[in-house]
Amino acid sequence: MTQQITNKSSTSKRTSRWKNYFPLYLLMIPGVLYLLINNYVPMFGVIIAFKDINYQAGILGSDWIGFKNFEYLFKTKDALIITRNTILYNSLFIVVHTVIAIFVAVLLNEVKKKILSRFYQSVILLPYLISMVIVSYLVYSMLSVESGLMNKAILPLFGIDSISWYSEAKYWPYILTLVHIWKGVGFLCVVYLASIISIDTEYYEAATLDGASRWYQIRSITIPLIMPVIIMMTLLAIGRIFYSDFGLFYQVPMDSGALSKTTNVIDTYVYRGLMNLGDIGMSSAAGVYQSLVGFVLVIVSNYAVRKFSKDNALF
Repeated sequence: MTQQITNKSSTSKRTSRWKNYFPLYLLMIPGVLYLLINNYVPMFGVIIAFKDINYQAGILGSDWIGFKNFEYLFKTKDALIITRNTILYNSLFIVVHTVIAIFVAVLLNEVKKKILSRFYQSVILLPYLISMVIVSYLVYSMLSVESGLMNKAILPLFGIDSISWYSEAKYWPYILTLVHIWKGVGFLCVVYLASIISIDTEYYEAATLDGASRWYQIRSITIPLIMPVIIMMTLLAIGRIFYSDFGLFYQVPMDSGALSKTTNVIDTYVYRGLMNLGDIGMSSAAGVYQSLVGFVLVIVSNYAVRKFSKDNALF
């Protein structure tokens, strides 16, 4: 009898809970459907990387060729160059982006007037919202040999002759880094600023009463308390270290062949190969390769973080 009462009680609780959360389940359905359609259904296309695609036969009817599509990436003479460029550029971007974004976020947090703070945030975030096509023409207006601001206004001030920027590969690691920082640091800055704003002000008040300087407060309170967010954003960036901003490396250099040694990365290389050969299997193989490497890097990086601080690890 007691068991029956208990079962009825648990059943009524589940029913009540279902009724209470039913509106939330309804709101969740569109997001779940989008996740399935946009993220999981396309995973079926992974098999394209292992097939010689015949458009008449379809994906399932095409011949299975194993890992031959991957040979295009690893056996070419440019494999080492594109891999080196991809890893080095993205590693540099991660470090520089993180440092500058934290620095700017701390500065913005020091702006007490809300109007000025919102204005500065908007100015910093604006480049992130601009299309890379527009950015490429802005860069061209700066670096054009005939009418660029650098050659016509800035270099003459220092007595330096005009430079053919789009044929001099040695300058482009610096140019691409500056453009990437200018365009992308705003988003990361806003993320860190939101974390800083959420810190309880009592920590700073207590530190001020103890005579701590502003620099000491930033070093001992702000940075440690936003460290979980820093680690999370860094791990997510590491997971995409084998992916590149296609627009940055293809459109900004204007697809100049003279710059290929310093601007050619995996994404641009695959795109050029796809346009020249029309081999969709090779392109898919590159995507699978990038995803697997990114997945392994996230696992390894998260494992390393857990060794030092379990609380700051993603999982």
